[in-house]
Amino acid sequence: MVLNFIRERINVVLFCVLGCCVSWEIKGEELPLRITGKYLNIPVSHRVDRGKMSFSLDGKIVREFVVRLAQDTPDYWVFTDVSAFRGKVLRISWSGDTAGLRQIYQSDEIAGQDSLYREYNRPQLHFTPRRGWNNDPNGLIYYEGEYHLFYQHNPYEREWENMHWGHAVSRDLIHWKELPEALYPDHLGMVYSGSTVMDYDNTAGFNRGKTPAMIALYTAASPEKQVQALAYSLDRGRSWTKYAGNPVIDSKARWNSIDTRDPKVFWYAPGKHWVLVLNERDGHSIYTSGDLKAWTYQSHVSGFWECPELFELPVDGNPEQTLWVMYGASGTYMLGDFDGKRFIPRAGKYYYTTGTIYAAQTFSNLPAEDGRRIQMGWGRVTHPGMPFNGMMLLPTELSLRTTKDGVRLFSVPVRELEQLQTLELQEECLTAEAADRLLQPFQNAATLRLKVTLRLSHATDAGLNLFGQSLLHYDLNANRVNDVFYSPEDPTSLEISADIILDKTSVEVFIDDGIYSYSMERRPQANNREGFRFWGNRIEVKHLEVYSLKSIWK
Repeated sequence: MVLNFIRERINVVLFCVLGCCVSWEIKGEELPLRITGKYLNIPVSHRVDRGKMSFSLDGKIVREFVVRLAQDTPDYWVFTDVSAFRGKVLRISWSGDTAGLRQIYQSDEIAGQDSLYREYNRPQLHFTPRRGWNNDPNGLIYYEGEYHLFYQHNPYEREWENMHWGHAVSRDLIHWKELPEALYPDHLGMVYSGSTVMDYDNTAGFNRGKTPAMIALYTAASPEKQVQALAYSLDRGRSWTKYAGNPVIDSKARWNSIDTRDPKVFWYAPGKHWVLVLNERDGHSIYTSGDLKAWTYQSHVSGFWECPELFELPVDGNPEQTLWVMYGASGTYMLGDFDGKRFIPRAGKYYYTTGTIYAAQTFSNLPAEDGRRIQMGWGRVTHPGMPFNGMMLLPTELSLRTTKDGVRLFSVPVRELEQLQTLELQEECLTAEAADRLLQPFQNAATLRLKVTLRLSHATDAGLNLFGQSLLHYDLNANRVNDVFYSPEDPTSLEISADIILDKTSVEVFIDDGIYSYSMERRPQANNREGFRFWGNRIEVKHLEVYSLKSIWK
């Protein structure tokens, strides 16, 4: 690193990184660079205002974004994949002080590769991007053995800006491999949230032979308005072509609002047409199409904000009895009926999850034999000192079950998580003090899973803390769990169960088999050394399981 800094401060530089020899010289306000490496590594400093950086080929801008280009010692490094320009001269310009251009260098590795996924604040169970900001999951889809996670991504900074679609794939929903950016901003604006589908019947006309197109519908957002656009891929999401006829929906005039975004698309078999659910102004609108290009407005349901979802689930596993679920980014949902054009609410709004989760989306195109509805959400969790920010929460399986209050949505971690875990202890009928002693060896674990059942007796208030942070606080008298109203299935029961999953920076808790869940940042209290502590007057730890969890990163 010291040698790099020395080299980066010379106006004319000749250096070799991993065998890729590069020579460059700043001319005027441009850095001409013949691309021989896979990545350009760019220094970032939050002491510098954002400026516009442009990459040009033969006089045409091919990539443009804003960045805080470090003029001296960077806070961290980001990167951009330039392998598509290999062998060509890329001209790089920046709107600020061009001294920062001298620090940019190319390599076949990203800066910090040697410590990647082992950083002190890197989650070990949850997906996080190598660099930059991430928020909403986008385009969740399964195809040919791969789960695709696209997501809102600023590759050039750990704060929000430059919205792209980042891309990662997994074979098991747990271990993820990050791929190059899928969708870049263009003349219509930044690339906001959306969804993907497989067009097996070639309704849009983009298929090639027997290869079906993976089609993305997304929001293109400019300061003036938000419109809906289409892109397609014929190589399993590795490269994308944007539709020349974009935008496919421009509804600003209908709503007199810039807030028209986040299309969720699915095939409605009974009507043999596509359905697009779009958040517009005060709720979710429903559009239909035969070809994914021309869309007809059908109806609107008020009461939701951002990132719509609409899907059908069996009740209690009975395929003859189903309901449709509609929700928005905050996680509140309605249950009702859907005829392909209108959603008619029967019940709601309810919540099934709270905390850091936002903008959760479910996977499309899952095999029919799988029979699951799998969801992933954005975890609004910060990672101080890291060159990335935000994370994806664990994938969960959704189901509808009948409760004393009617049909409700349940959420539990997918079974694939179990491949990471090893049972460390299992005990029954413990005092709080005995349980504390058993948990003491695990109190500093970076990752851990606890399955706990508490039985209250003289106490109407009880719970479990870790270094002073409340993992579980059940107020039986006020019917509250961690300060959120919760009424158990048996209102007279003195018991509550919790499945608690700890990662380096986050906590996810699933109550009573998933009827309610919550997530939070992992924040031990300063100078608190008590570790795990069960509390409450004469409570019983009726059941306790402890699992160690392996990292998802190699």
